[in-house]
Amino acid sequence: MAPSAMTRWTKSLSDAQPVPYWLEDPGKPHPEPALTGTETCDLLVVGGGYSGLWTALVAKEREPGRDVVLLEGREVGWAASGRNGGFCAASITHGLANGLARWPDEIHKLQELGDRNLDEIEAAVARHDLDCDFERTGEIDVATETYQAWELRDWYEEIERKGLADGIEFLDADAVRDQVASPTFEAGLHDRRGVAMLHPAKLAWNLKRACVRLGVRVYEHTPALTLKPYGAGMAVRTPYGSVRARHIALGTNIFPSLVKRVRAYTVPVYDYALMTEPLTAEQLDSIGWKNRQGLGDSANQFHYFRLSADNRILWGGYDAIYQYGGRLRAEYDDRPETYAKLAGHFFTCFPQLEGVRFTNAWGGAIDTCSRFSAFFGTAHQGKVAYAAGYTGLGVGATRFGAEVMLDLLSGERTELTELEMVRKKPLPFPPEPFAWTGIALTKWSLARADSHGGRRNLWLKAMDRMGLGFDS
Repeated sequence: MAPSAMTRWTKSLSDAQPVPYWLEDPGKPHPEPALTGTETCDLLVVGGGYSGLWTALVAKEREPGRDVVLLEGREVGWAASGRNGGFCAASITHGLANGLARWPDEIHKLQELGDRNLDEIEAAVARHDLDCDFERTGEIDVATETYQAWELRDWYEEIERKGLADGIEFLDADAVRDQVASPTFEAGLHDRRGVAMLHPAKLAWNLKRACVRLGVRVYEHTPALTLKPYGAGMAVRTPYGSVRARHIALGTNIFPSLVKRVRAYTVPVYDYALMTEPLTAEQLDSIGWKNRQGLGDSANQFHYFRLSADNRILWGGYDAIYQYGGRLRAEYDDRPETYAKLAGHFFTCFPQLEGVRFTNAWGGAIDTCSRFSAFFGTAHQGKVAYAAGYTGLGVGATRFGAEVMLDLLSGERTELTELEMVRKKPLPFPPEPFAWTGIALTKWSLARADSHGGRRNLWLKAMDRMGLGFDS
């Protein structure tokens, strides 16, 4: 990148605040008080992100009289649930390609369950008045290189043959640019109903309100410190008290699990995003985008982008940063070198928006596992259930994970607990320095493939054969 271009693009970041745009919303609720003393309940939910909130809500919907407590270490929605792009996808397998590669015998059932899950989310938004700017506008996966356009067409023909292309349409260059005008777009796959756009922090905050209205006792600024058997149930210690429960659902995702053997299955990856100022009518007209679909490109190091309710563009992705040892630190949420890179990519995609400025730039950690989609399990003789590993597609899939955890805790065989996806786990990550070395080599190989017509080197081919890899 030429210095003059770098200077021109980075000027757009001069006023950007290093805080998540979504979390600045004036409708942010006050946190609930911290727990002091001892609580008892039937179901304790640990974690106040989507995973925990959906678990508490669905538990009360299934059994209104069930006694449910939810603990959040800081404030509801402050971590990944309040920092993501707001893409609420039907897929529960981190995309159809990942699901088809890993569970070909179950893929039609998994697609059906994912579609049903997104329908249930849309119904819950209406039923509980979850004011979260929900728009079921779909998504277009765009090709920005000729080889990617060929791959998209081949993929579309494959899923058509397998009966998996319902609601999906292949768009050539003219058709995709008619939807959104970028000189970089070569083709697209348009999923018309399988993705909704929403305000991620508002979803978390309104899920909390709905839980409280249904009688869930929510405690914020209450980290769960230890998990131990207690009589016929379990006990969780907190800084100022404890909770005794018959069953516990862990929705802590990227944060260290209270079930220590689960920790090796996930690593934290830092993702970053920019948000523009609101676009003028003229600027909007210059790019089209009248149907407000979410967009993502087809590279290994991909971008995701969408319009907010007030017509800002969120532009994120590309870099996925793993810190040695899987460390989680607040300073990793801010990465100016990635912001500069993203700004350059933004104006390459939309040169007609030259002069637009960014108001916010932020990052956050997501939990990934070696199969890229959530895994599930139980501990302590079935009294504890967990779900983790959503790899950035948890806005919608966490509700499915909530259903799975509740089914596992029931101890009964259900449609969900019988799934191979639920019964089997991914391979754990190796200890350091092997984890860092493997991830770094994979990231380098993915970037090389992007710049060499998509050709995968021997390392990536070996990872493919093992069902491993690293999703950027």
